[in-house]
Amino acid sequence: MFRRIAAALVLALLTARCADHSTTAVELPLSGVQTPTAGSTPHFLRWAGSAAPTFKVSGLSGQVVNGASEAGPLSLDRYTVSFWAVRGESRSATIKYKDASGGGNHPFLSLTITDPVTLPDGSTLAVGDSVLITINIDTTKIGVSLEPTGLQFGAPAQMQMWYGGADGDLNGDGLVDATDSYVETQLLGMWWREGDVSDWQRIPATQAVSEKSFTVALPHFSQYAVSW
Repeated sequence: MFRRIAAALVLALLTARCADHSTTAVELPLSGVQTPTAGSTPHFLRWAGSAAPTFKVSGLSGQVVNGASEAGPLSLDRYTVSFWAVRGESRSATIKYKDASGGGNHPFLSLTITDPVTLPDGSTLAVGDSVLITINIDTTKIGVSLEPTGLQFGAPAQMQMWYGGADGDLNGDGLVDATDSYVETQLLGMWWREGDVSDWQRIPATQAVSEKSFTVALPHFSQYAVSW
C-alpha cells in the first residue's frame, strides 16, 4: 500500500511539472536568424542580381534634375537626382526602376517635402526660399542618402521606400523560404545614420507587407536603408 501511494505521488509531481513547462514555453525564432545588437551593423537588404537596376525619376514638375530642367521620366546614369524644395510649397520626386534583366517598372522611392526650415549651418529658410535636395541611390543595398545632410523640417518630409528589389531573398542566403517570411513580418524595418561613422539606428516606420514598402516621416536628412 505504501509503495502504491508513493508511486501515485511521484506521478502527480511529474504531471504538475510537465504542465508548468507547457504553460511557460515560448516560440523561438527560426534557427540562423539573429537580430543586431546595439551599436552593431544591421543586416541590409541587397538588390537582387549581379547588376544594379536601371532607375528613372518622374514627378518633378520642371524642377532641377541632375542640373537640367526636364519634363517626364529621366533615366539616371549617375544614380543621383536633384530638385529644388521650397518652404511652403509641396515638392516631390518619384523614382522607379527596371530590374537587372530589364523587366518591369517597379516603384522604389517617393519623397515629398513641404517645410524645409533649418539648413545644416543653422540658418533658417524664409517662406518661399528654396534649398537644393539631392537623392543618392545606393546600388548595393536598398537605401538612399539624402542631402543636404542635417537639413531639418518643420512639418516632416514624407518618404516611402519599396524593398521589392530584394526579390524575396531578405536574409541573403540565395533562397526564398520561411526564414525570409519571418524576417519580413517580424524583424524588417527602416534604419538611419548620420554620416559615415555613426551607428545605424532603427526609426519608427509604417510597413505595408502587401506593397513591400515602408513609409516614414523624416524630421531631418541623413542616410536611410531597409534593414533588420
